[in-house]
Amino acid sequence: MRIIAHPVLCNYYVTYRCNAKCGFCDIWERPSPYVNLADLTSNLKDLKRLGVKVIDFTGGEPLLHADIHNFLALAKKMGFITTLTTNGLLYPKKAKQLKGLIDMLHFSLDSSDKDTHDQSRGVACFDFVMESIRIALRQRERPDILFTVFEENVHEIKHIYENICLPNNLVLILNPVFDYNEVQTGEKLSEDTLRTLQQWGKKKLVYLNEAFIALRQSGGNHVVDPVCKAASSTIVISPENELVLPCYHLGKKVFPINQDLYKLYQTPAVKNLVALEGRLPECEGCTINCYMQPSFAVEMNKFWWKALPSTLKYNYMKGTWKSLFK
Repeated sequence: MRIIAHPVLCNYYVTYRCNAKCGFCDIWERPSPYVNLADLTSNLKDLKRLGVKVIDFTGGEPLLHADIHNFLALAKKMGFITTLTTNGLLYPKKAKQLKGLIDMLHFSLDSSDKDTHDQSRGVACFDFVMESIRIALRQRERPDILFTVFEENVHEIKHIYENICLPNNLVLILNPVFDYNEVQTGEKLSEDTLRTLQQWGKKKLVYLNEAFIALRQSGGNHVVDPVCKAASSTIVISPENELVLPCYHLGKKVFPINQDLYKLYQTPAVKNLVALEGRLPECEGCTINCYMQPSFAVEMNKFWWKALPSTLKYNYMKGTWKSLFK
C-alpha cells in the first residue's frame, strides 16, 4: 500500500568529477560540468512544490564544487534536510564554510588500516578522514562514519566502532556494497556476513537499515512485484541540469529541465518512465541502497516494517526525527 505519493528525496549531483578513484565506483571516470546557482535555485523551489524533504548533495566529490556551501545554505533556508558524503580530502579546507549547513554529514571510511583504505579509494585519503573528524568535532559538528561493507572488511567494523565512533559519540553507518551496471564490487555478501551485520545493527550508535538485509535475503528487487520505487520516491538531477530516470545507475533517459522541473515532472513522457520503476529487465535482483532506502519509506510492505525501527533510531540519534513529521 502506497502511503506517500510524492518524491521525498533528491539526489542532486553537483558534479560527477571526483578526486578519488574508488575501485567499486565508476563515476570518477565521467567528464562533467558543475551545477550553477541559478539552476539550483529554480530546482529547489520546484522540489519544494513536489514534496521533497531531503536534498542529498552528491557527486563525484561534492566538495569539489566551489559554491557547495552556498547551495547547502540555500537548501537549509528553504527548510530541506541536507545530506552530504565526502571522502575527506577537501573537508579540512572547507570546514568553516560548511559549519552548521549539513544535517547528515558522512565521512567515508572503509578500513581501520591506512594502506588498505587508501588502496580501495585510489588516493591517500585516510589521514584526511582522521583530520576531518577532529576538525568537525572541534566545530561541534557530529559527522557519521559511512562504512561500505565488503566480504573482506567485515572484521574491521569492530576497530572503527570501538576506536573512532564510541569515543567520539559518532554514528557508524553500515552500507552493504552493491553491484551496478558493469561495476563489479567483489564477492557477494554471504549469509554469515549478513547475520553479522544484523548483530552490529543492534548496537548503540550503529545504523544499519534492516530492510537492506531482508532485501538481499529475498534475492533483491523482482520485476514481477517490485519493491523499488526509485523514480517516484527520488528525483535525480544531473550536473547538466537534467532529470535522470528511472535512477542514476540505470540512466535510461534524461530530460532537460529548462527552469521548470515541476512542469517537466508532470509530463506524460516522465510519468510513463516513472511507471516502469523496478520493472525493467535491469532491475531484476537490484539492491542499490540509495534508491531502496527511500523506496522502503513510501510504501507499506514487509520492507517498510523492517526499515522502520532502524530509521527511527537513526533520526533520533541525529535529532532530525521531528523533520519527518512536518
